Amino acid sequence: MPTFIIEREIPGADKLSAAELREISAKSNEVVAGLGVPYSWVTSYVAGDKIYCVHEADSAETIKRHAREGGFPANKVTMISARIGPETAKA
Repeated sequence: MPTFIIEREIPGADKLSAAELREISAKSNEVVAGLGVPYSWVTSYVAGDKIYCVHEADSAETIKRHAREGGFPANKVTMISARIGPETAKA
């Protein structure tokens, strides 16, 4: 299944409380469960006024549907074409 990076612009994201982040996570999980298609939320990173999410889905449109139904912004959705890290240099 393709993997996507989603950039969500949320002013003050880095100031969200643990309770607010739990609420956002619960809403995302609820929407994923109701999509009726294969979908996996891998992880997210909160940085400044943005949240960067890594999700697996069949298409960018499914990612955007998750955002609409959850009430989340999806300002930029990009399919990941390769994954590299320190181990890549040893291959």
